[in-house]
Amino acid sequence: MASARAMRAALQKIAERGAQARRESTSSLLAPAVAAGTAVAVASVSTVHASDVIHAPHQSWDFKGFMSSYDAASVRRGHQVYTQVCASCHGLARIAYRNLVDVCYSEEEVKAMAEDTEVMDGPNDEGEMFERPGKLSDYLPSPYPNEEAARYANNGAYPPDLSLIMKARHNGPDYVFALLTGYKDPPAGVAERETQYYNPYFPGAWIGMPMPLNEGAVEYDDGTPATATQMAKDVCTFLTWAAEPEADERKLMGVKWMLTLTVLFGFTWYYKRVRWAPIKTRRLEFY
Repeated sequence: MASARAMRAALQKIAERGAQARRESTSSLLAPAVAAGTAVAVASVSTVHASDVIHAPHQSWDFKGFMSSYDAASVRRGHQVYTQVCASCHGLARIAYRNLVDVCYSEEEVKAMAEDTEVMDGPNDEGEMFERPGKLSDYLPSPYPNEEAARYANNGAYPPDLSLIMKARHNGPDYVFALLTGYKDPPAGVAERETQYYNPYFPGAWIGMPMPLNEGAVEYDDGTPATATQMAKDVCTFLTWAAEPEADERKLMGVKWMLTLTVLFGFTWYYKRVRWAPIKTRRLEFY
């Protein structure tokens, strides 16, 4: 008996030493990873604090709520701002003319708008390309044939396509609104640049795009005063819609599904409590 107890005690000590050795080896392996992660976190925080970028202030947008939808009038005004101001440099390649129908324009208005654009098509029966008036199925034209031409026309800067710009930037509507309205004079001690403009909301604070929105640059069809902030708000609404045209339909579908699931839950509860509970809780006695 004594020898058995001594053997068990020895085995227990061996097991404890093995566990301690494993813990020490694990901690030694994790230490470099923890140190590297801490260094990266500290460097990231230092970079953020050292950056000249100002985070865009939060704006109250009508389309952000679960039960809200896009303001059709604002989308239409935003399309006017895009067409008259932004379209000279930025494309909207993922939006076709048909997407505008019954959103902010009637079908006749969109058809007339598309027919004002010449679209390269073909080949014809002779194997040659030809130009034709645009139609509803055509996508909005790009201002440049390729990236090289865009950079050449903009001093090396490449104007991005705006189809998904609201999803490509953190807090897209807030960022774009702050960028459009945030042009300022360089602070004291900072030299001006010849082909760039100071904007603290842009990464690096210097942007190749001059201030695009000036008071009265666009004449709205509905008579809304075309202030810089109004134009920025409207074009942000339009670009948010362009990035997600199906958002209103998806919200409506979500409401329908939630109502349907609520009704089904009621039926399920009734069946469980009233129909199935008496059967489940009954007692069977055999004699």
